[in-house]
Amino acid sequence: MAHAYTPGLKVTENLLIRKRRILPLKGEVVVKVGDKLNPNDVVARTHLPGNVVPLNVANKLGVPPEDLSMVMQKKEGDPIKEGEQIALKKSFIKWFSSSATATIDGTIESISNVTGQVLQRGEPIPVEVTSYVKGTVAEVIENEGVVMETYASFVQGIFGIGGETFGDIQIAVDNNSTVLEDKLITNDMKDKVIVGGAMVTAAALKKAIEVGVRGIVVGGFDDKDLRDFLGYDIGVAITGNEDIGISLVVTEGFGQIDMAKKTFDLLSRHQGEMACINGATQIRAGVIRPEVVIPTELNKELEDKAANGVGGLATGSPIRVIRHPYFGYLGEVTDLPAPLQVLESESKARVLKVKFDDGTEVIVPRANVEMIEG
Repeated sequence: MAHAYTPGLKVTENLLIRKRRILPLKGEVVVKVGDKLNPNDVVARTHLPGNVVPLNVANKLGVPPEDLSMVMQKKEGDPIKEGEQIALKKSFIKWFSSSATATIDGTIESISNVTGQVLQRGEPIPVEVTSYVKGTVAEVIENEGVVMETYASFVQGIFGIGGETFGDIQIAVDNNSTVLEDKLITNDMKDKVIVGGAMVTAAALKKAIEVGVRGIVVGGFDDKDLRDFLGYDIGVAITGNEDIGISLVVTEGFGQIDMAKKTFDLLSRHQGEMACINGATQIRAGVIRPEVVIPTELNKELEDKAANGVGGLATGSPIRVIRHPYFGYLGEVTDLPAPLQVLESESKARVLKVKFDDGTEVIVPRANVEMIEG
């Protein structure tokens, strides 16, 4: 059996990266095909509808809902300003008159003679989409966005938090097994993407935010520290919208796990170069992995390697085990038996034989590994 499919994490020096940069609603694309952009350049912009804020005018003025139109001084679609009078109930005695005022800036969305509610729509919210990576506009999707293209060194992580950011890479540790502690975070790391080894401590993460570090790439992170740091449990692991002032990419898993030497060496070779990182993670249908993108100059060698693509799982493929009892172990496939085999649980599954870096060989289910694509 030459190849077998298994999900994989990419760790590669040369890859053609294509990123769709799409607006949440149709709007205006402000770049054209062939434009060369930096990560913070705007490619498209639009406006989201403002928030809806209800106001029970009938209750406020003490009138039946069906009489609401008689006291309204604004109609649907009219602009309003916070504090502006929008309804008035007149009385024979001036002092007994009552009014209702707008609570936000925006427009009158609707007036209900059934509930007595007036819905106020806030001002449109401007939204801009940036290119995220340094590269070239390969395609324009009219009124929606663009496809960015760049040749890059690329690392996918297991888990991350925080959204898109970028900065120059700075290696903060001596090797891939060193824990990234707060004493290793220095003021000159402001606006940098720093690389740690086996783990980052909660204290180091907090100090990095204080210093102004934009991103951290590290082997592991303690799940208890993560809960304490965020103040809540991640649950089904959908991340990327955390407003914490930094993005974190974990390459190996939870706990103190050495960053794979191949990954650490790749990042080390690019020290001082710009890295675009995204901690967004989704562990369910439509899997999204955190990533590190290091744009490189296009040349024929990179183009040829990127065009060759990545094969399936085969003898000699580097893999990482993602289930107990060998979670986080790195090794190389030595055999891919075709027949189903009975596991300890007495269920049947396809397995593979893997040789770990320390020379140990074990048999594990294929579903328990991820291929490290290079």
